Amino acid sequence: MDGSAPPQFHPTPRSQVRRRPQRAAYDEATVFSILDAGLMAHVGYVIEGQPFVTPTAYWREGRTLYWHGSAASRMLDAVGDGAPVCVTVSFLDGLIVGRSGITHSVNYRSVMAYGTARVVADPTAKRAAMEAFIDRLYAGRNVKLRPTTDAELAAITLVAMKIEEASAKMKATAPAELPADEGWTAWSGVLPVETRIGPAIAEPREGPRTDDLSPYGPGVRLDEALTRACRSPRSARNA
Repeated sequence: MDGSAPPQFHPTPRSQVRRRPQRAAYDEATVFSILDAGLMAHVGYVIEGQPFVTPTAYWREGRTLYWHGSAASRMLDAVGDGAPVCVTVSFLDGLIVGRSGITHSVNYRSVMAYGTARVVADPTAKRAAMEAFIDRLYAGRNVKLRPTTDAELAAITLVAMKIEEASAKMKATAPAELPADEGWTAWSGVLPVETRIGPAIAEPREGPRTDDLSPYGPGVRLDEALTRACRSPRSARNA
């Protein structure tokens, strides 16, 4: 070990967490752990002075985020020409229930990432990135699939954004106990919130599930399954 500090994002006024800054983190490890546990992001951008926020699936390779959609997408057409964007990923982890209204809250994890979006136009790079998306979710699955045709690839717009700044913010606490709450008998505690994988619904002709689907067993937490899939040695390199 060389004793150097872990890689960090360096916040500016646009990414600095102002409210409850003690809950913020700017190191790559924390930011990437939240991004790698997710699949859906909200992309914020502006078209002719009108702000929009669009939900989309995303994936990460190093400090670059990717998302894609139809070539006719207004969002992709707008942001792909070098537009500044903000990509937000968030998790609701629990409902905090207190003895007074002011002590009710939520436990959460979130990341806000900032950068400039660009279209990936080169067909070879585009194909490689789309295959990386499949392998990020289902490591090694591409070798089992029919190759995407050139026409299918042309119907997709792929956008990449190098993360210029990012901040994570997290909360995982119990309800606050205020002096004025003493003696009140309302239940107090935390109600955990999780998204889990349900039983698989196979097509009638399907055989046994293959290894690329192994992270997604019934009852497994989705964020844990996505993290496990992302860390698989056969998935895209995310370090």
